[in-house]
Amino acid sequence: MTGPIIDLGELRHGQEADPLPRPPRANGRLSRCALVLLLVLATVASAGLPSRRPMVTLPAQIASETLLTDDLFVVLDPNPAQPTQRRLNAFRLPGGEPVWQTAVPVEGRAWGITSVAGTLLVTVYERAVPGEGVLSVAFDRETGAYRWQQPGSPVKLADGNLLLQSGGEDEPVSLRAVDPCCGTVRWQLPGAAAYASLRDTGHGVDRVVLNQADGSIEVHDASTGAVLARADLGAPVGGTPGFVQVINDLLLIIRESPTTITAYGLDQLDLRWSSTTGRVDFVQDCGPVLCSQTRSAGLRAIDPATGQERWRSERWAWLFPYDGRLVATLLNSTGTAVQQLVVLDPMTGRELAELGRWELAQFALGGPLVGVREHPDGGLLVAELDVRAGEARLTDVLPDGARNCQATAAILLCQRVDGSYRLFGPPD
Repeated sequence: MTGPIIDLGELRHGQEADPLPRPPRANGRLSRCALVLLLVLATVASAGLPSRRPMVTLPAQIASETLLTDDLFVVLDPNPAQPTQRRLNAFRLPGGEPVWQTAVPVEGRAWGITSVAGTLLVTVYERAVPGEGVLSVAFDRETGAYRWQQPGSPVKLADGNLLLQSGGEDEPVSLRAVDPCCGTVRWQLPGAAAYASLRDTGHGVDRVVLNQADGSIEVHDASTGAVLARADLGAPVGGTPGFVQVINDLLLIIRESPTTITAYGLDQLDLRWSSTTGRVDFVQDCGPVLCSQTRSAGLRAIDPATGQERWRSERWAWLFPYDGRLVATLLNSTGTAVQQLVVLDPMTGRELAELGRWELAQFALGGPLVGVREHPDGGLLVAELDVRAGEARLTDVLPDGARNCQATAAILLCQRVDGSYRLFGPPD
């Protein structure tokens, strides 16, 4: 849907279950126009009129593992007739034509699919034989031809290669960087550490942090495996070991009794700051600030340069940075995939806009933010969520209820109740 954007204003519709987003200000004349627009949209949805988007149905079963990557949609069969007959199917987008089908020559449960540099990797996390570790199998992206298989879970490196990580829990972590084309080993660190943390730049991992049980830490260049820094950052006498997180250019160690967050420069392990705080379950990147959170309630925004608190709140369940803002969900949301979304100023915590109640479609870094929800009279409402403007722009009403939606700049892909997928191209 194209054309001018109408400010929807602050409209009331009785006890509407899913209110439309509320921009900060309303204008009487615009509100009257918006009411007309809302009535039109409601009529379209209730009448079940066809979407303006071209639509293709792609076969899949419930519990299939899938991957939407550029011009391919890849489906891994979840229930083969024989454990060794599991199939991987690829469909060309946007038309949905079958491209190839190939067998996956391993058995197991709990699968995942990733795509790196012309290679598709199918990873099995629970092998058929107890005690066998994680295994990744590589296939050619264009033909489905088998290439190689090696132990470990894959992560894309910033230089285009792959990092395979195995071990963990009761086993030492082993790392191996390989060429995604042929599986050629670039560097490896067998049994290197008790734990490993990675820094992902958004375009791949460029730093690997190895953490030993005694608190000694090594920082490695992910492209070469070379050691950049090494230090003993174990707990003080009588203190707790703590756990390590890597966020941007900081290495954080979080310890209890009392709860303390200590920050070090990642490449030199130089002390930056240390602060005592309340309970912390994890710290995450919130753009210009760090967000210290608990899993139940409580959020503190921290200045990454000093460790000082910027603001705090107990209203938000989870949040993430997007386009210079923070997108957050209310703590008292329903607990379903449909959540009440708001936009926050990351520096002050001030609420800038309400986007309404939406289920977010999965999106890649830098991709569009798309919200969907079922319409009470049938069909699926689709909205483009403009975080900077604080608006949810209704773009379509799609046939059939759906879930597990994924969005790119050109298409929207949603799973139907029977497990198959509907692919919707850009509006005509």
